[in-house]
Amino acid sequence: MNNTGVYIGLFFIKLIGYLPFWAIYLLSDLFYYIIKGIGYRKKLVYKNLRNSFPEKSEQEIKSIANKFYRHLSDIFLETFKLQSMSERQIRERVKITNTELINRYYDEGKDVIAVLGHYGNWEWIPSINLFVKCQGCEVYHPLKSKPYDQFMLKLRSKWGTLNFTMKLAFKSMLQLKRDRVRFIIGMISDQSPSRSKIQYQTQFLNQLTPVHLGTEKMAMKTNDPVVFVRFDKVKRGYYHMIIEPLVENPKDCKEFEITEIHTKHLEKIIIEKPEYWLWSHNRWKHANPDLNK
Repeated sequence: MNNTGVYIGLFFIKLIGYLPFWAIYLLSDLFYYIIKGIGYRKKLVYKNLRNSFPEKSEQEIKSIANKFYRHLSDIFLETFKLQSMSERQIRERVKITNTELINRYYDEGKDVIAVLGHYGNWEWIPSINLFVKCQGCEVYHPLKSKPYDQFMLKLRSKWGTLNFTMKLAFKSMLQLKRDRVRFIIGMISDQSPSRSKIQYQTQFLNQLTPVHLGTEKMAMKTNDPVVFVRFDKVKRGYYHMIIEPLVENPKDCKEFEITEIHTKHLEKIIIEKPEYWLWSHNRWKHANPDLNK
């Protein structure tokens, strides 16, 4: 897309972001029928669902897919809405459980590594910075389009959250430690590593799945406790963020143990309510059966 098209797109995105919530969800309903009508990644979505739930009937798969498309439409528009949301609105719409755990680590002088998934509305998770004592941070992958990347970084930084690229994440963590700034850093764990960077695979949703080892490597180097940030959808525009402890002392763990723990934890959450995970992502494109031989 040329720069003119990019800036026109950003203009309309920003315009949409200032609509009231009732209008946002009217647009979401329309967007749902559009992506259903064009069959947005339909083959991939159904393939992922069938492979993940071979025990489910075709009617059940179709039901999950329809619910997923409705949820995808919501989070797409909710992300745009972030730019105009006030702190009062985010506090009304995001309830959080177990901040006591993060604040205890803060009082003990410990930093925290948080594992996330593409579940619920992950773009609203940086609001955690409003609820805990420590500095909120997250690791992100830059977008190819610089204007869109800058726009998304602005959204993700709105509540004071710091954003680090994967390449600079560990260096940035060490700098915060040197500056004695206690922090919680979020890492999305369910992205697909590039083929050349696959170091480990596991069974996830009934399939051999390459997984990133970044969370485990950081935890083992720093011995920072690992938690899972669960982001359940209560209803349209309302979420429940739950801090769930995973590993207290990472250096006591065996190789790949932390990765297995947080991967199985996410799997359990997805199985409970599968419609809230990102099924349109080509998660298994680089699976390599020969790697584990």
